[in-house]
Amino acid sequence: MRDGVIEVGPQRYRESFGRYYEEFVVGDVYEHRPGRTITETDNTWFTLLTMNTHPAHFDFEFAKKTEFKKPLVCSPLTVAIMTGQSVSDVSQKSVANLGWKEIRLLKPVFAGDTIYSETEVLEKRESGKRPEQGIVTIKTIGKNQHGEVVCDFVRVMLIWKRGFGPVDD
Repeated sequence: MRDGVIEVGPQRYRESFGRYYEEFVVGDVYEHRPGRTITETDNTWFTLLTMNTHPAHFDFEFAKKTEFKKPLVCSPLTVAIMTGQSVSDVSQKSVANLGWKEIRLLKPVFAGDTIYSETEVLEKRESGKRPEQGIVTIKTIGKNQHGEVVCDFVRVMLIWKRGFGPVDD
């Protein structure tokens, strides 16, 4: 494999995403692209899907009376988009997410904002119970189109080691 592709035949290549446990290096930072512009529809669908009934997310008249003067993007949507942006870099070869912690919502997000995320590898260790897997801890930071940090969180994942787990075919 080189540069995210696997040669599967003469002059034939297949994209490969994610990293095996061995490929994570503590201190490395991965910038996830493309960014994602959040729409009013995204926010409305997410509030309906999750049954979040707080009017600050979908009632323009209610939102006008708040300090923000317009609907806020539902904060779990911001976390979900940031997580999704990181998948192809950090969790495409994961067995499972073990948890999120230290989720911080630092600035409001509104429809029309574009989120760009980046992830730093904080730590990694061999799994004590699963020799074919390792545990990787990362911190993902989401910034808006102005470069302001809107959200960050720490995520812990169980990652396959090279030679184990489902194989791309």
